[in-house]
Amino acid sequence: MAFTPWSSKASFFRVLDQHRVSLIKSLKEGHGEAPRKEASSSEVLAAIENIIQDIIISLSRNEAPFLKIDNRSNWENIKFEDSVGLQMIPHCTTKKIKSDSAKSAQRFALILKILSMIYKLVQSNTYATKRDIYYTDIQLFGNQKIVDNIINDISCMLKVPRRNLHILSTSKGLIAGSLSYIEEDGTKVNCTCGSTGKGVPDLNTRLLVKKLWDTFHLPIFTLVDADPHGIEIMCIYKYGSMSMSFEAHNLTVPTIRWLGLLPSDIKRLNVPRGTLIPLTKQDQMKLDSILKRPYITCQPFWKKEMEIMAELKMKAEIQALTFISSDYLSRVYLPNKLQFGGWI
Repeated sequence: MAFTPWSSKASFFRVLDQHRVSLIKSLKEGHGEAPRKEASSSEVLAAIENIIQDIIISLSRNEAPFLKIDNRSNWENIKFEDSVGLQMIPHCTTKKIKSDSAKSAQRFALILKILSMIYKLVQSNTYATKRDIYYTDIQLFGNQKIVDNIINDISCMLKVPRRNLHILSTSKGLIAGSLSYIEEDGTKVNCTCGSTGKGVPDLNTRLLVKKLWDTFHLPIFTLVDADPHGIEIMCIYKYGSMSMSFEAHNLTVPTIRWLGLLPSDIKRLNVPRGTLIPLTKQDQMKLDSILKRPYITCQPFWKKEMEIMAELKMKAEIQALTFISSDYLSRVYLPNKLQFGGWI
């Protein structure tokens, strides 16, 4: 598809409105599902108390307590629905975190430690970031990834969305555009002077995008680098992740579209090889991993783009388009893709 300068705003918005109508029609035909009910603070506290009660009962019987958690690292426990994304199957296999096993005793203790912190946060109606949790005792936790995984395990174990645990991914997400709104607590947010987006979306950013779709059925598009990391971001928005597959209804936007930068754009626009970046071993492993996921068979165009990247053995940042002109992205690339339906 040859791109020409954007000449008609009317036709541009007409295309977007047609896309919006088709998405709403799809939703009404049953291809979309309502978000699950939020967990109240009292329900979260009760769920934690039940876990502790079970541990106390085990100890009173002179039995070694254990925690039972759904096994989220096995694709056999995950089902894929195009209208929702990745979900845990109803009767998935579980794993035991035993208190009397040298292999899992430390993790058992860390889970209880973080459970106690969550209980205090919910009870006092205060919030903390995952980073805050880690820095309460760096030597105890070891590294941030351990804390992140335990928080996801707790959320899955309690069957409670992570945001209801009063733990945030980051202190704040980033958003920019002609948008202003009032949050439920009365806070006024003006996005017209905000920053641009950043990396893998945090939970609050995903919730906001989901809210925009649920409320207004706005067409949602992603603009990411043509690299495995960018593709992963696209996958997270559309299908969710294994680690949070138990609450896909609350986070995913299955109608989202990949606007660019596409690997095929690298060839089509003759992006100079000198502006490209070779795929690292980690990039190649990530690409291979994504290609093996169950939902990729339902996305033949995505699969084709990833195969192009694998063949090129190169990736490209959005900034690579500046070789044409400094304003090519905003003046030509985005307007024409949006107006003529250049998304997948």
